[in-house]
Amino acid sequence: MADKTGADNNVACDEFYICIQCSKRFSSKKLLYRHMNIHTSKFKCTECGKCFGRTQHLVNHMRAHSGERPFECITCGKRFAVQRLLDKHGTIHSGERPYKCLICDKAFRLSYDLYSHMRVHISRGLYKCHACGRSFKSDYHLQRHVHTHARLKPYSCVHCSECFTRSYQLKEHLLKSHDEGI
Repeated sequence: MADKTGADNNVACDEFYICIQCSKRFSSKKLLYRHMNIHTSKFKCTECGKCFGRTQHLVNHMRAHSGERPFECITCGKRFAVQRLLDKHGTIHSGERPYKCLICDKAFRLSYDLYSHMRVHISRGLYKCHACGRSFKSDYHLQRHVHTHARLKPYSCVHCSECFTRSYQLKEHLLKSHDEGI
């Protein structure tokens, strides 16, 4: 029996269309139907058996097996199997930084770099030092930092009176001064 998507045995749930064969979720019927080609092996690689949802994806994939790289950078001559990768590469030469942070206006060449940068904004303020206002990603890093303000040196040598702020400093000292590796 077909559900409200019109696709047999696939379900629409809370604005998503879900494939019952692999549980992937899609925002439209069209995307779900395109995805279903993967399960029917309509676009299957004859070399490795991998299936794709569209003809063009299969064509692009086949270039991995053949080594074909039809897209060439006019600036440096580097070649690519797909246009998308050539376009991304082109930003190296142009200096273009199309991915802009809406919080601090920093700009990035790659979307992944912007994504990584956003974690800085998300983590800010979560673990803040009351002495200097500096922010940290975890409580561990904040506590380690607080030792510098309190001039605490909780790591002490069992052989002499030396004390250290960080455990790695004690380990280095034991190795160099007392020939003792921990």
